[in-house]
Amino acid sequence: MKLTLEDMTDLARGSAFLGTGGGGDPYAGRLFAENMIRLHGAPELVHPRDIPDDANVFIFGMIGAPTVLIEKLMNGAECDLAIDTMEKMTGRKADYIISAEIGGLNSVIPVAMAARRGLPVVDADGMGRAFPEIQMTTFNVYGVPISPIVIVNDHLESVVINANNAKSGEGFARAVAIQMGLAAMLSAYPMTGKQVKETAVHGTLGLACGIGKAIVRGRHEGDPVDALLAYLRTTDYYNKCAVLFDGKVVDLLRETTGGFSVGRCLFEALDGSGRRMEVKFQNEHLIARDENGVKTIVPDLICMVDRETAEPITTEALKYGQRLKVIGVSAAPAMRTPEALACFGPHAFGLSEPFQPIEELMSL
Repeated sequence: MKLTLEDMTDLARGSAFLGTGGGGDPYAGRLFAENMIRLHGAPELVHPRDIPDDANVFIFGMIGAPTVLIEKLMNGAECDLAIDTMEKMTGRKADYIISAEIGGLNSVIPVAMAARRGLPVVDADGMGRAFPEIQMTTFNVYGVPISPIVIVNDHLESVVINANNAKSGEGFARAVAIQMGLAAMLSAYPMTGKQVKETAVHGTLGLACGIGKAIVRGRHEGDPVDALLAYLRTTDYYNKCAVLFDGKVVDLLRETTGGFSVGRCLFEALDGSGRRMEVKFQNEHLIARDENGVKTIVPDLICMVDRETAEPITTEALKYGQRLKVIGVSAAPAMRTPEALACFGPHAFGLSEPFQPIEELMSL
């Protein structure tokens, strides 16, 4: 199928939901993708099963802090330089573009790049959500080398990193991103079609479009949050889901430190009961707990939406007084294995709590 102009709003909205607060503001990415589609035509969306095993697949996205990414828009030249440099470093021409994460800006930017280069975009990603660090991918967990890593800023300054492992690659890349003002283009994990089939979370761009459509349909037919949950329950990976809390933001701490947007958000129930829920985040939401304990924890998804419209709310858009619903969603099975939890489970973020699936915590 083609990803058309009409799909971009649904894709941006759905990927903002799956981004669990991170991935960058989808609005700016949607505008860029729409412009690229107008100029170059709609790219083809291809499922991993339909990619030749020997195809060259390149990741493309942005690295930085979401609070900065919404203020620094890309113009396209830095996108070209990132892919051109990756092709030069690997000696391979890109056949497909794939997203590292299905989250906000970083879901839509690969579509824009695919349109600009006349390439198909893969219906998959390496997280099934968004994470703050580039080693936190299923590509890394299941054996795809991260290097070379190419980073380009809006002044067309570029850095190529050859790291021994993905964790050290993240450290080098984060330092470069900070030097570049926490908003830069990135390409990494060059891989084959066979590696995509074996390591990616499949079907996530199509899923994001479906989420966006479900929210809009719910606005016309009744309750958009109910429509969103009903759609999720029909999916392969995200079918264990529930509203964790319904309330308003009564306290918010958010700061940019170490190259990330970090903090916590405190909610209070609207029914006067005094019940509260706290959500901690590092670019993305990590843990949601109330007075009875943990309700959802990473890598399962914690998503915030407007309680009336189900519009996804990113971490940089959180404000005191907002009335939101906090939704918990199960992650893909590939993200719950022992190897995956070692890479992006609770302990990887300094949390002391162990991972427990949402279906156990919420008795779903």
